[in-house]
Amino acid sequence: MQVTAIYPLHLGNPMVLPLADSSVPAGFASPALDHAEPPLDLTSYLVRHPAATHLVRAKGDSMEKAGILDGALLVVDRSAEVRDGRIVIAVVDGGFTVKHLAISDGQARLIAANKRYKDIPLTGEDTVWGVVIHAINSFK
Repeated sequence: MQVTAIYPLHLGNPMVLPLADSSVPAGFASPALDHAEPPLDLTSYLVRHPAATHLVRAKGDSMEKAGILDGALLVVDRSAEVRDGRIVIAVVDGGFTVKHLAISDGQARLIAANKRYKDIPLTGEDTVWGVVIHAINSFK
């Protein structure tokens, strides 16, 4: 999955929306959705470290089984701890990519969430740019 754009984060007025106090079931309908919790500020929910957070537009299908669809907007925290199993933005061969990070026996590799793509071993010139902490998908 490629990165097609990186946007600096601009924090203006908080975006506050009403929040139902129960989950929405993906199976059978629930009659309890008419109750509301205090409003939710999406900015404070999505952004942990404003100075280190960027929005990244993803392109491709290599991460769809991880819930990152083509065109997804990713919230990337450059100050988050880079560790095994996280979804990261990495710079490989001079380009950005989105993959799972796997570290074992001192070796790091990037793994797609689509079996059609091969693992990418990280070399000394490749770097992890940031950690994906949220994916926002649009459904058409």
